[in-house]
Amino acid sequence: MKQPLFTGSATALVTPFRADGSVDTEVFARQLDFQLDNGTDALFVCVTTSETPTLTQEEYDALVRIAVEKAKGRVPVVAGAGSNNTARSLELARHAESLGANGVLLVTPYYNKTSQAGLVRHFTTVADQIQIPVLVYNVPSRTGCNIKPETYRELSKHPNILGTKEANGDISSVAKTLALCGDDFIVYSGNDDQVLPIMALGGKGVVSVFSNILPREMHEIASACLQGDWERARHDFLNWVDVMEALFFDVNPIPVKEAMNLMGKAAGPCRLPLVEMEPKAKERMIAVLQKHGLL
Repeated sequence: MKQPLFTGSATALVTPFRADGSVDTEVFARQLDFQLDNGTDALFVCVTTSETPTLTQEEYDALVRIAVEKAKGRVPVVAGAGSNNTARSLELARHAESLGANGVLLVTPYYNKTSQAGLVRHFTTVADQIQIPVLVYNVPSRTGCNIKPETYRELSKHPNILGTKEANGDISSVAKTLALCGDDFIVYSGNDDQVLPIMALGGKGVVSVFSNILPREMHEIASACLQGDWERARHDFLNWVDVMEALFFDVNPIPVKEAMNLMGKAAGPCRLPLVEMEPKAKERMIAVLQKHGLL
């Protein structure tokens, strides 16, 4: 039986930028304090929501270091180390380990993609050569590459491949993965709006975008699931599901950064190629936030 790196709610952290495009490390440190003060169970840094493809190596290093220093071992820090180049992914994973990360998140190769056999080789090549746990990340809507349940079964045999952040949107596939892998593989929801069904099937938590703005609320939903209090979990989840949806009215992380800015959390702009939120989508998101008294 593999032990989860965390249970509950993790936040896929945004990277705050100043108006001139530089990383605002002071704001990032304050955001980490906000997360830790509100029950977040793990910190995911330099991942999709962090706009990692636009970060320099120096910026990546600074963000991971700050997260590790702020966490002080209280919650795990997981660093993104994904690439469509296995050698680069291994380099990033080793680097994250040297910076003190407690685990790495490896997205499936994108653009050049690979076969299911290639996925096994890609992930195991990295997992063989680092000491911290590997979580794989399945998000075919972004990568064009989907991990099949049978491939997860093969990956689950590796002692250092802990589990997956699953964002393929297919609950039936998640059920099959959990049935095939059992306690040898940990599944986390990679979609906020699927946290309840995935945890009902045996998932151990969520890696959340929503928790950038409402960490306590997502922590409470996940905690209720873990405690088997499904009535409370269902009530709270359904109360916030429209906000979760609103944060994807445009390409992630455009809406969540816009929401944070509107709420006074100073996330700043996105870096190109991401641009400002479409006006009509922004109006719709504002209406949802106002409905909940968040603005």
